[in-house]
Amino acid sequence: MLDGLRTASQNWIGRIVMGLVMGFIALTFALWGIGDVFRGFSSQRLVKVGGGEVTLEAFRSTYQSELRRLQQRVRRGVTNEEARRAGFDQQVLDRLITDAALDQRARVLGLAMGDEEAQRTIRDEQAFKGPGGKFDPERFKMIVGELGYGERSFMLQHKAETLRKEMTDSVTGGVTTPQMMVEAIHRFRAETRTVEAILLPPAAIAPPPPPSEEEVKKYFGEREQMFRAREYRKLAVLAATSASLAKSDGLTDDEIRAFFDKVKDERYGAAERRDVAQMVFKTQDEAKDALNRLEGGLTMEALTAQRKLSPQDVELGMVTQKDFGNDAVGAAVFALKAPGFAEIAATPFGFVVSQVRKIQPAVYSKTFDQVKDEMRAELAKSRVTPEEIRKLHDAIEDQRASGKSLKEIAAATGAALRDVDFVDDMGHVKNGGTAADLPGGTDLLKAAFASDKGVDNEAVATRDGGYVWFEVADIERARQRSFDEVKGEVEAAMRRDALDKALSAKAAELVGQLRGGKPIDNLAGELGLPIRHIAEVRRANRPDYAPSTILQFFEVPAKGAGAVAIEGGQLIFYVADATTPKFDPAAPESIGVAEQLKPALVNDIYEQFVGGLEKSLNVEINQKLLQNALGGDAEK
Repeated sequence: MLDGLRTASQNWIGRIVMGLVMGFIALTFALWGIGDVFRGFSSQRLVKVGGGEVTLEAFRSTYQSELRRLQQRVRRGVTNEEARRAGFDQQVLDRLITDAALDQRARVLGLAMGDEEAQRTIRDEQAFKGPGGKFDPERFKMIVGELGYGERSFMLQHKAETLRKEMTDSVTGGVTTPQMMVEAIHRFRAETRTVEAILLPPAAIAPPPPPSEEEVKKYFGEREQMFRAREYRKLAVLAATSASLAKSDGLTDDEIRAFFDKVKDERYGAAERRDVAQMVFKTQDEAKDALNRLEGGLTMEALTAQRKLSPQDVELGMVTQKDFGNDAVGAAVFALKAPGFAEIAATPFGFVVSQVRKIQPAVYSKTFDQVKDEMRAELAKSRVTPEEIRKLHDAIEDQRASGKSLKEIAAATGAALRDVDFVDDMGHVKNGGTAADLPGGTDLLKAAFASDKGVDNEAVATRDGGYVWFEVADIERARQRSFDEVKGEVEAAMRRDALDKALSAKAAELVGQLRGGKPIDNLAGELGLPIRHIAEVRRANRPDYAPSTILQFFEVPAKGAGAVAIEGGQLIFYVADATTPKFDPAAPESIGVAEQLKPALVNDIYEQFVGGLEKSLNVEINQKLLQNALGGDAEK
């Protein structure tokens, strides 16, 4: 056949005929979708990034690798559908596009990394070092293999990632938090208000008249769904969690109190704070001489001037004991029972003299005795190991594989079977309460209400690394209740609505009087109600008022008034005073805020840089190919 083609192409007529034949063949390939033969397989290009691309195979490979890592982290199978609902596929694609854009930028800048330098940086990686602290080739091969790379492919990937990091670090490396931003946060957090308030109870106003039968029926007709009976399900639950395996009998009171002290500031209020100034001296004799002079009447400000120090070198502001970098200094400062000078504390940097000018007592909503049992249970849970949970999980799964019920499995494994009486999908039981300590929480309820009676259900992975198995024992379907069934509830709801409306109107009238200039003392006297003096109010949690109430205290200007609904009625308040401490950029709190904000600023600049780079490269995504790759509708 080839000899015939060569012979035919020897004269001009034959060449014309051969050209027509080959053109027809090419057109046929194009019409039947085999155009890749002539386009360099461009149909496999998922994304065009300037002169580069992200191929379909690269996306699939990376997506599957990242999905496996996600499954390992959450310790359960994650389907493609779940991953796509969470935007996981788009995250992977965005990263590949960013990498392609940065790789092109590196080539334009002429950046490169030699094999010797790459090998050196790999040897320096802590993850590849053995117990002796030296590079372990076998450990390197094992880790690289688990990541799905060969040694050469990992080397290429490492080079590319290093160059990308050098480029982005050059853009974000010099980022610092603007002082204006830190100062704004300081003003927001440190502003302190003094509030005077009156609680206007429902008894202070005349009760609204009872509604008529017609009004009740009308109210019910407009809000039928409010009085609909919810669906309830009865469950049998078996758990392999830290809570189900926790043993608190061996815990001592000292261990529990130590745990309480560790978490109480974060959970139950605010630690004691002290306004502190301090100086560091090279020798103990210098520190003793300075302390004697200060106790003799010399002011800290005068000593600061004599030593040619700035106020920022001396003033710490309001600090907690945990804020001190040296435990000895913190212990000395907080050992004082009243403002004054603390004992000299020795540190590696010298001898510290500290003055306490003001003490702000700790405020806690709960005492140790009130939460002792809660702390005991939580500490016991924290000591359950993943191996214990896994062992019970495997034992239960072995029993399930043999077709046993949860009741039989509980008897065989010693795990406790819990019967959960009729509960709705929000965890509420019929009497209006809530199912306490439900293992798996909302995740269990979601799975239970997606199942049915008699169904063999997979275990629900809990957020603390445990597992919960369940059976739906019975179902009480949702239904619309009749007016006669809920008449009493409807009347009660109408009375509450009417009373709340009348109380709000009265509170608004009284707030108007305060804003018009009437002193709150006079208003309280006329109403025969006591005044509440609420001092040291900041935008922070405190035990006596909810965060939403505190927020309202800051929604009005100083010398302004407002009202907010709280338990027991309407709280009518007047902001008697508002102060903000002077901002000190060198204070530990300011430095801490700046450090907390810096990662977000770095990330913003990084995203702007990458976004601008991708825009300049004119990124184009083949949505149809992406849809085929994911087996569903790609995001348009």
